[in-house]
Amino acid sequence: MRALELGTAGEIRERLNALVLAERKTATTGLLTEYVEETEGLEFEGERLALLGNDGDSVATIEITGVELTPFGGVTWEHAAAEGEGDRSLDEWRTGHRRFWEGIDTPVDENTPMVCLRFRLVAPS
Repeated sequence: MRALELGTAGEIRERLNALVLAERKTATTGLLTEYVEETEGLEFEGERLALLGNDGDSVATIEITGVELTPFGGVTWEHAAAEGEGDRSLDEWRTGHRRFWEGIDTPVDENTPMVCLRFRLVAPS
């Protein structure tokens, strides 16, 4: 079973995983370049993944319910809201995500290719 790590290790990952376990977070967005760099194929609908915590252990099993490739500027409010992180608007989501990626030296612009994943919690570990 492949694995998914949300955010970066530390407090961010703990917060995001808690949102998944509470079933408030049912989507995430990643950079297509990360898949290319890691020579890893995209997830596919129906695939189950181990959601990993900070220690690398599985905290849950999730199932992919949708995969969409879109530029950063094409991410919809529906998808952003499904990330469950408390953003009140698409502009707020974009600002926060730009700040996150800039903070890890991978700035994005409106045309940056993104992978939008939708998922459901199958079971906590």
